[in-house]
Amino acid sequence: MTLIHPTALVDARAELDSTVSVGPYTIIGPHVRINAGTTVGPHCVIEGHTTIGQDNRIFQFSSLGAVPQDKKYANEPCELIIGDRNTIREFCTFNIGTPQDTGITRIGNDNWIMAYVHLAHDCEVGNQTIFANNTQLAGHVHVGDWAILGGFTVVHQFVRIGAHAMTAMCSLLFADVPPFVMCQGQPAAARSMNFEGLRRRGFSPERIGAVKAMHKALYRDDLTLNQAQEFIGTLTTRFPDAATDVDMMLTFLAGTSAQRGIVR
Repeated sequence: MTLIHPTALVDARAELDSTVSVGPYTIIGPHVRINAGTTVGPHCVIEGHTTIGQDNRIFQFSSLGAVPQDKKYANEPCELIIGDRNTIREFCTFNIGTPQDTGITRIGNDNWIMAYVHLAHDCEVGNQTIFANNTQLAGHVHVGDWAILGGFTVVHQFVRIGAHAMTAMCSLLFADVPPFVMCQGQPAAARSMNFEGLRRRGFSPERIGAVKAMHKALYRDDLTLNQAQEFIGTLTTRFPDAATDVDMMLTFLAGTSAQRGIVR
């Protein structure tokens, strides 16, 4: 308890590991649980049914676990769940979920989330992502592992962003972004695949070759989405080491709604 500043207001019912540190003037509500090694800066508000994992670093002026900005919400006990080793910079706002979805807003592990990022209700963020300053996610947005969102990226509700995808600064997303795709614009359009990011993550030349073939089918060969999916399904014979990458792409495309579509 010596790690909690005397000006912080921590509800007696909150569950904080003895190694958690809390800065001045921070407020922590009764249904909050924070695990070992996490540091919470000054002037933060953590409320609602919020669970925070180990070794997170939460900077000043963040608001975590507030009720969603949804007129239908009627004080149901929904949740915010944050994993381990995340960096959450200044003025971030992460809201709890709603009963219209899973009831949970969830952030995974090892994410680097910069200042002024907003995660609305029922968002799901994977692992090892980077959200640059002022990234804004509306409700029900899903973001895959290793995705990078450039500053001032704005994402429409129910949009999905695949693993290893990347957006340029000021991108406006109304459609799903498949895995590996780099996009830019208002509205965003596909520009290339994130080849340099894949190389840095240790992708073999064969796996990168499969990603290039998927990009060609989706964006260069004038195929319909169904035709592109059929072609992508054949790539495992040419690139057996990329079977998991091909499966991930096909699974993502199969979940794309006709209303939302993909960035083109």
